[in-house]
Amino acid sequence: MSGLTRNGAAVAATQTDARRQHGRLRRATWVATLGGLLFGFDTGIINGALPFMADDLRLTAVTEGLVASSLVFGASFGALAGGRLADAYGRRRMIMVLAAVFLAGTLGSALAPGVPVMVASRLILGLAVGGASVLVPLFLAELSPAARRGRTVTRNELMIVTGQLLAFSSSAFLGSVFGDGHGIWRWMLVLGTLPAVGLWIGMHFVPESPRWLAARGAFGPALRVLESLRPPDVARSEFDALEALAVESRTQDRAGVRDLREPWLRRIVVVGLGLAVIQQITGVNSIMYYGTRILEVAGFGTQAALTANIANGIISVAATFVGIWLLGRVGRRPMLLVGQIGTTSALLAIGVVSLLVPEGTARGFLILALTVTFLAFQQGAISPVTWLMLSEIFPMRLRGLGMGAAVFVLWMVNFAVSLGFPILMDAVGISNTFFVFVVLGIIAIVFARRTIPETRGKTLEELERGFRAAVDGRRR
Repeated sequence: MSGLTRNGAAVAATQTDARRQHGRLRRATWVATLGGLLFGFDTGIINGALPFMADDLRLTAVTEGLVASSLVFGASFGALAGGRLADAYGRRRMIMVLAAVFLAGTLGSALAPGVPVMVASRLILGLAVGGASVLVPLFLAELSPAARRGRTVTRNELMIVTGQLLAFSSSAFLGSVFGDGHGIWRWMLVLGTLPAVGLWIGMHFVPESPRWLAARGAFGPALRVLESLRPPDVARSEFDALEALAVESRTQDRAGVRDLREPWLRRIVVVGLGLAVIQQITGVNSIMYYGTRILEVAGFGTQAALTANIANGIISVAATFVGIWLLGRVGRRPMLLVGQIGTTSALLAIGVVSLLVPEGTARGFLILALTVTFLAFQQGAISPVTWLMLSEIFPMRLRGLGMGAAVFVLWMVNFAVSLGFPILMDAVGISNTFFVFVVLGIIAIVFARRTIPETRGKTLEELERGFRAAVDGRRR
């Protein structure tokens, strides 16, 4: 009986340790993804705030465009610099710096006395949004075990769309209840300070990435972090693999453009940049930024269009839940392909309906149903797979730089789409505009089918060796 008692106690202790390890990983995940919540909130809140700030700041069409797009432009450079800085100073430390930048940019926007300060503050805020779009999924991928990496990293995508939904909902509430009050847009914007403070405080209680620590030669701290998040045997096995890779990487020079002479690294960069482009050329942000205008053109009144825009946010959150569930059961590559086919088909249907159905309520409801379908495929498949794979595919010595470059391209394509969509729609009409996105979608499907590898169920170190082996095999 004593032996059974001891065995039972050992099992209970093991289960307790497992619960603690899971709890630590879950806490780190939810704290870090406050950066994703800020990403979503700050990109979404301007839609509701712009109509109210137009009179206060005396916005013209040009200055309204500058206010709206300055964040996206700043995000491009925040993404590019964020990865490099994270390689130099650590993931955890740089996320804390981003929290402070979020706070400064939000306060500057909310208190802006005029357009120059507003644009400058939105640029600063964009640096934080861009940095978070790189660092949060990168940090989560390096902290997570291979079996849980998909669900862990894609929680950031869930927080992004949740932030957008909160932005749509809070601006609609404040605008309808206090819309007659002077400066209500300032209260809309200042709400973003709350998650920024929460992110800064919470990151004090989150460990550094064990892979970054190992890459810097801090093997003891790296092992302790892994042991706090994994069972002992799993922690030891994972540590041995990343230690060997870190030792190998430290004998090489710091990653730079010259590394692209290596065929396997060049292939990874092509895959990463391609993922960034095909995620944006679906035209997702034409709907997220101009959904109200699309529905107005389709035949809805202004109030009905605003309500439908909130519905798009709800669908985005629901679809992201489904995407997280699917990532635990199917491969990344088939999810991406199904998402691309689904979004392209929905865009084709929107173009056909806009061309053939007379303007009115019936056309409005048809296009609303199709935009919801589009977002279900986009947010349930393409977006979570894109952010997850970008955090997985780059090798350790190129991870910060590579992901930063890929997300820089993603934000610049976003900027081009968001700037060009209304111009294109005015020039060629809503039908032909969506037919342009259909052509781009077909190109994206071909690229994904030929180029994108499967990464599910592999450690980051296994993925790196797999890319090397694949290219070496072709050369032989």
